[in-house]
Amino acid sequence: MRILIIGGGGREHALAWRLAREGHTIFAAPGNPGIAQVGDIISSTSFLDVAERLRPDLTVVGPEAPLAAGIVDTFRSCGLPIVGPTQEMARLESSKIHAKNVMQRLGIPTARCFQAASPAEAISALPQFSYPVVVKADGLASGKGVVIAHDRTAAESAIQTLGPPLILEEFLEGEEVSFIVVSDGRNLVPFEPSQDHKALKDDDSGPNTGGMGAYCDGRILSAADSQRVIETIVEPVIRATAFTGFLYAGLMMTPDGPKVLEFNARLGDPETQALMHRLDQQSSLGDILIRAAAGALSGASLRFRPDPSVCVVLAAAGYPGNVRTGDPIRGLEDCPTQVFHAGTKTTLRGLETAGGRVLGVTASGDDLQTAVANAYAAIAGIHFDGMQYRCDIGRKGLKRWPAAN
Repeated sequence: MRILIIGGGGREHALAWRLAREGHTIFAAPGNPGIAQVGDIISSTSFLDVAERLRPDLTVVGPEAPLAAGIVDTFRSCGLPIVGPTQEMARLESSKIHAKNVMQRLGIPTARCFQAASPAEAISALPQFSYPVVVKADGLASGKGVVIAHDRTAAESAIQTLGPPLILEEFLEGEEVSFIVVSDGRNLVPFEPSQDHKALKDDDSGPNTGGMGAYCDGRILSAADSQRVIETIVEPVIRATAFTGFLYAGLMMTPDGPKVLEFNARLGDPETQALMHRLDQQSSLGDILIRAAAGALSGASLRFRPDPSVCVVLAAAGYPGNVRTGDPIRGLEDCPTQVFHAGTKTTLRGLETAGGRVLGVTASGDDLQTAVANAYAAIAGIHFDGMQYRCDIGRKGLKRWPAAN
């Protein structure tokens, strides 16, 4: 097939890499230097113009902003096959308040919350919560619209920074899990569960980011837990909304069972990098996606290899604040594992940093310990000034399953 991928980050490079390996012809807008190694990139954000010129068999949307702007509605009205949710469905991600209202209406387990229309209203509601308390911006914030406040001073500061409108939410204890499915509006195909690492620094310290790494291991959830998530969280949303595309449930596995932290209306980043690296060669992602766009997912499935996979994000100086760009990147030529590009650009001087999250170093192994070691061994040969990365991606899994490692 001729497949157009919308976006230019690490998630989109991972999709392009996987689909190209299946033999599909890849186009990407606006793309990045990594995607250019496996397909054609079109430096344009006039996505409809690009699609009408290329007439692809399928368009796959990576980032949330085009979905929230209604790209799926537009493409469908023009008869262009596309995977993704409509603008109304995408509100599950573009509005935290809307998502909470949907969860409450459907009885989906989630954290207790308070919705505030003004900073004063939010501050007056703080005594209803113990600390830490979670403060969330209502709209899209590139994964950085959440603050875990450990005292009242921090909570008031977050309220003034993020709102209004915003949500105060009880802090949930447990293991975070990213649970992603693709849906045709009635049927769904699940991906393997994975675990994201959102904080900038080791031990989940520092400010929230778009994601500093992820790992995918078949032991993250049992088959029974995965089925419980599907039956109590994912299927109710799809039945109620006829959701199409990728539905991402960010979960906290609490002692009382899985609870939803957030919904996203697209694949996760960097979870996609780990998922694509682990996807079995006998599975056809392209077939799954075209069937999702056509409303024909009944009976479909994806298979994943037993060996775990790990993606470690290398971020630029200043991230997630004022990012410095233009630093030369060295060492990719001899890298022994797969590196997905995100914030990169090619200039006369060579490859340089061009965004906050620059690269996603991704590796697999016979066990999680080996996958982690392979990823960090590869990182040792890569350099750009100001490079930031976490050194504990996958550590939670290693602690959970020490006997197997």
